[in-house]
Amino acid sequence: MALRNVVKIGDPILNKKSRVVEKFDDRLATLIDDMFETMYNAQGVGLAAVQVGLLKRVVVIDVGDGPMELVNPEITSREGEQRESEGCLSVPGKYGVCVRPAKVTVKAQDRTGKWHVYTGEGLKARCFCHELDHLEGILFTSKVIGGLQE
Repeated sequence: MALRNVVKIGDPILNKKSRVVEKFDDRLATLIDDMFETMYNAQGVGLAAVQVGLLKRVVVIDVGDGPMELVNPEITSREGEQRESEGCLSVPGKYGVCVRPAKVTVKAQDRTGKWHVYTGEGLKARCFCHELDHLEGILFTSKVIGGLQE
């Protein structure tokens, strides 16, 4: 495993849409392992491949209940609403309140291509939405209500 550099706001790659993963191989497994190591090292709870400079539909998440790898993730349902503060490893030192669903269900593949369904509430729901937005080239800063805080 290796630490990867986290791309920061201002880099145009963060505004690009990520591509579907079609090859489930050792390179994908290494990317996922590296993303976990990078996320944990930066004390984050989620990281998208675009944040390490790769336009692949890959996300890693760990909100404290164990690591989750999401390849080609899609949100299949959203319920309710929450307004909470978010930050981003690509926007260091800045936070802002975003409106997100209170409960989210996601279907995604793992590193081997097997499909899984995950449901999250609270922080996990926010994390699903935040990281999947990255795959569409959307930063949380565009969803902040009331302005960014330091």
